[in-house]
Amino acid sequence: MRLLFKSLIAILMFGLGVAGSAWAQGCPQRPDFGTNVMDPLTLRSQNGTLQVALTLSESTDQFGYVHYCYVYDNNGKMVEAPSLFLNPGDTLIMDITNALSPDEPSQDPTPAIDRMDMTVRKPANLPVDDCNGGTVTEHTTNVHFHGLNVPPTCHRDDVIYTLIQPGDPTFEYKIQIPPNDPPGMYWYHPHPHGFATIQVNGGASGAIIIGGTNGLDPDVAGLQARQLIIRQQFLTGPWLAGPNQLTVNFQVSAPPNDPAPIIQMRPGQNQFWRVVNASSQAFLAFQVWFNSTPQPIELISVDGVPLKKKIMVTTVHMVPAARAEFIVTAPPEGTTASLQQVTFNTGPIGNPTPPQEVARIVLTQDELKDLPVMPAVSTQPTASYWADDLAYVKPTTQRKLYFSESAGGVNGPNNYYITVDGQRPHQFQVNEPPAIKTTIGSVEDWTIENHALEDHAFHIHQLHFLVMAVDGKPVKEPFYADMFLVHSWDGFGPFHSITVRMDFRHPGIAGTFVYHCHVLEHEDLGMMAKIEVDPQQ
Repeated sequence: MRLLFKSLIAILMFGLGVAGSAWAQGCPQRPDFGTNVMDPLTLRSQNGTLQVALTLSESTDQFGYVHYCYVYDNNGKMVEAPSLFLNPGDTLIMDITNALSPDEPSQDPTPAIDRMDMTVRKPANLPVDDCNGGTVTEHTTNVHFHGLNVPPTCHRDDVIYTLIQPGDPTFEYKIQIPPNDPPGMYWYHPHPHGFATIQVNGGASGAIIIGGTNGLDPDVAGLQARQLIIRQQFLTGPWLAGPNQLTVNFQVSAPPNDPAPIIQMRPGQNQFWRVVNASSQAFLAFQVWFNSTPQPIELISVDGVPLKKKIMVTTVHMVPAARAEFIVTAPPEGTTASLQQVTFNTGPIGNPTPPQEVARIVLTQDELKDLPVMPAVSTQPTASYWADDLAYVKPTTQRKLYFSESAGGVNGPNNYYITVDGQRPHQFQVNEPPAIKTTIGSVEDWTIENHALEDHAFHIHQLHFLVMAVDGKPVKEPFYADMFLVHSWDGFGPFHSITVRMDFRHPGIAGTFVYHCHVLEHEDLGMMAKIEVDPQQ
């Protein structure tokens, strides 16, 4: 039935002329169902620099899914979303061309966006440069370098005033990776306020890997490494709650109607998996099953920062935008194995995340020569960008924030807010002043509560925070992250909360940037605010 439905859609769209020329001129063809999961094309820095030119395009596939894609010309072959591999201290130069067509029909923007001021006006006290605001539409784009501790300024990681329109000249981002940035997985994706959901749902995202294995667990040395970018695509648009699918490196994972993607391993082999939840709203809980039994997983790193002590788990929880790096052991011959998404309860009104097989683990005797091998772990000490002693630093300020929602009525979805305690809850507007002002040199504790009946995922740009407490209970081993779950309110008991320590002592993050829920629909519809970090201590 499913294949018949797909065939009918394909015939209909071919007859209407929707998919043919548009697809050929837009995104490269994505992998077939049930094939081997291949790592993305990886581009590596040379002599301290990586320069890459990407074109943001769109097209509609034969099944009706709208694709957004970062297209890279690999010696005449157009490939999608290359992974970028750099070392600490390297310079990344990314040239972005916006090839979206303003003549394409709107991809179901919610009526709630009509209530926003979508024209960004740059304050007079900021310098005149190439990032001067303008009007945000569904065809506007920019890039956020998620998790990198780099300045929130023009041509670096500004997402407020950097607006690249169709037909604009190619825009250059130029970023130096901090020399003491931790090794691990980061990612890049569009961040035009109001329309980030549409572009990320379409698949516009890619991995960034910071090398230098200092701090990683010695167990990873010599292991073959695998990148798994989990995305999400919607058939009828993100705000119409239509059918959606997970994808693994762009291969659709939609069992039982379609064959699952295949992850190859040698019997008994250990592999180092680097996973990013690049979906717009999926709360994921991954397990590796042998037959029907969850297996131990050695968790090495969270959100690009290696853990001080490895953790053995059976479930890896990943909110939208989170990254996890862990060691997976293949089963012996004759065992059925798979990567499973298990149920994740996101609250009374949260988006359902039903269980499913994400990929089959298929054993092979082949050498898997396409997978890179992790180098030996250096025993030389190295300074971390984020202080090892932060857990013992007395905060200069304490703040309380909370997530909340209000019904949008018959004309649209809910309104979403993130509010500093004592301020008025309101839908974020791009020209509003910062909700928080602080200075370089400050160390702050923020407690974030969730007053809503669904889960939210807290994220702040430009820095990692130290997770200190959950629901008021101290974390035994505080750890760094740039994403963290705040569980939903059940309508009766106390609000769930997290307490995180913010380190504003690094001059390189001075400026104005944002914090928000990384369920991108919530962010687009108002659950975001600005923070201004003054360079003067």
